[in-house]
Amino acid sequence: MSDEKILIVEDEIIVAMALEQKLLDLEYVIVDSVSTGEDAVKCANQLKPDLILMDIILKGKMNGIEAAKQIKDKLDIPIIYLTAYSYSEVAKYVPIIEPYEYLVKPFKKSELNNHIKMSLSNHRTKRVGNTNKSLTKFQGFVRATRN
Repeated sequence: MSDEKILIVEDEIIVAMALEQKLLDLEYVIVDSVSTGEDAVKCANQLKPDLILMDIILKGKMNGIEAAKQIKDKLDIPIIYLTAYSYSEVAKYVPIIEPYEYLVKPFKKSELNNHIKMSLSNHRTKRVGNTNKSLTKFQGFVRATRN
């Protein structure tokens, strides 16, 4: 069983339920499933999931792109966009936040799992790289203060 915590942001109840079932079959932990951008921001800040599956087009005042931007401003959480649109159409919506991954609906359970694993792995690699850069800077500072 995976201990990766995932937040689902999907406004179509049937799609959300199918997604939940796929994640449960893959043994991921679902921290919550919400249907608006506002709720996504609130839940991400409170629950701090390891990954967010975010529909791009949501009902309400805030779409998935704006919600992701607000989340990324405060938290370092990978987000996989869910969409029924092709790549060229997604590219119109998503230039705001890079890097990003997306899945075109409908998708297979194996595709979902591969994207989740890749996103989490890339995120961990990025964090390790950032930690190494910070350590190198700190070591340089320590050396400079010795002289």
